[in-house]
Amino acid sequence: MAVHTAKQALDAAVEAARWAPSVHNTQPWTFVMSEGEIGLRADVDRKLRVSDASGREMLISCGAALFTMRTALRGAGVEPVVRILPDPDRPALLATVRPGAESEPDERTRALCGEIERRRTHRAGFTDLPVPRRLVEALVKDASQEGARLTPIGSPQAVEVVAALTRAAQGVQSGDRRFSLEVIRWGLPPGSARKDGVPAAGYPREPVRTDPHFAQRDYSWRHDWGSEAGQATQAATGVVALLTTPGDSREEWIAAGQALQRVLLHASAYGVSAAFHTQALEAHHLREFLREELCSGEQPQMIMRLGITFEDKDSVRRPLSDLVD
Repeated sequence: MAVHTAKQALDAAVEAARWAPSVHNTQPWTFVMSEGEIGLRADVDRKLRVSDASGREMLISCGAALFTMRTALRGAGVEPVVRILPDPDRPALLATVRPGAESEPDERTRALCGEIERRRTHRAGFTDLPVPRRLVEALVKDASQEGARLTPIGSPQAVEVVAALTRAAQGVQSGDRRFSLEVIRWGLPPGSARKDGVPAAGYPREPVRTDPHFAQRDYSWRHDWGSEAGQATQAATGVVALLTTPGDSREEWIAAGQALQRVLLHASAYGVSAAFHTQALEAHHLREFLREELCSGEQPQMIMRLGITFEDKDSVRRPLSDLVD
């Protein structure tokens, strides 16, 4: 076994959880260590007040952290015992996790553990290398095992619809000073010492156009920040996919986050990265259109593109001392 005590397993789980993906890399979580278990709490001070007033994206981010903890515990040689939303009187407490029975981690678990710190969000186009169909099919199965549905969009017309909705939402948000200020709060200037947000090397200085074009967040708004690497050669759209859940409860937002991280870690193990587009999901009418027209009535929780890139971006994470009580 990789870890010999319950405390070591819990420490490893929290260390891993801080590497989970989150909207704008806000890292909207804290952890409480007590009586042999971890309490995962939403850090509501990090919620996006303008674009995520309901907290949906915050809870998806926390769900990704929860799956990361589950994976790290399995990698440490114990089965995780999880309770979701265990206390109605404490809505910020999203889950508790404690080590259960000992179990030898299998090859798949070890592979996922190896990607926790290596996985990166991509914010541009991809190379022309195709994502293997068998891998996409496996990712669909991954999501279903966490209570969500991953639907790759095969129709070029449907891909164009999703791209157009993304462009429309980005255009509206770019013209709204409140949205713009919220985004640039998390877009870091070169040389920033902050341990949250998106480093300047992690987003393009100028938009990288794909065909059809999926608009990206303008983290460099009115600044000459960002990276120029790869803009000429990495412009493929990749595989466009929608992550949905049957309903739209807090439990399902957390489930969507767990499904998302399971998909991302599996994809990363095969050299496949993801780019996220949440703009249309932050506009109620556009999200409803997606639900009714492309999601068979299910609730869209994430729009993503999957593809292959050879760029190696840096990422930043807050220290454990800021996260653990």
